[in-house]
Amino acid sequence: MTTTLTLAHPENTIHEATAAAIIRVIEAHDIEPEVTIGPKDILGQMLSDGEIDLYISAWLPGADDALITNGVTQLGNLFQPGTRCYLPDSNSGFTSLNDLTEKEIPFSRTIIVQDSLRQQAEKIITAYNLNEVGFTLQSMPDDQALSALADALDNNTASLMILTDPCFLLHQASLSSLDEPKNVLPQNKAAHMLLRPGLAEEMDIDLRDELDELMLSTKIISAMDYAMRTEGLSADEAAEAWQRGKLIPR
Repeated sequence: MTTTLTLAHPENTIHEATAAAIIRVIEAHDIEPEVTIGPKDILGQMLSDGEIDLYISAWLPGADDALITNGVTQLGNLFQPGTRCYLPDSNSGFTSLNDLTEKEIPFSRTIIVQDSLRQQAEKIITAYNLNEVGFTLQSMPDDQALSALADALDNNTASLMILTDPCFLLHQASLSSLDEPKNVLPQNKAAHMLLRPGLAEEMDIDLRDELDELMLSTKIISAMDYAMRTEGLSADEAAEAWQRGKLIPR
């Protein structure tokens, strides 16, 4: 029986939080986890080659499709990530992106966006003619953009935000997603674990079933991400707080 498992995830607090929750399940089965962190393409090759056991987590279908190589199998349905447009609840009069060209706008028309979401933001501006009413993009490296958005929320100066859920900002503040009737942004995906070739047959069936049935939700991961980024908790401490019911999703 397997006594150790090598888990791998990209260097990102969302994936780190997800891995921490999974690690607690694995440790409860007296299996020692070892963690490898690195670029997605390198980890994908290591998974295919059998050098790592479990990849956390692939968001499918979409950009992570390339991780499903011969013999690699997916397990579980952890949560449903998705990219959406948000406004603070104080702007509750806006329910759709169409409203932004039809109503008087009481907030900034500068959209702070993460570099990784810039192309999607540009598509939103084009599809909904937001440039015609003065919207512009201010693209920044991902962590810098998230910090700027967190400050804007704290100062009640937040404007239109394009975020991928889960995200700590969705736990920090009360935000409402806007309807996006033209379906420009990617549709909801599912976050899965990926098993190296042969692991599904080698793994203890009770552990495999428990992992397959593990449900987290974007709200849980957002809350863990918030605890890690703003309260100084480690991923393991955030996972323990969630498991003990001390981490309340917004």
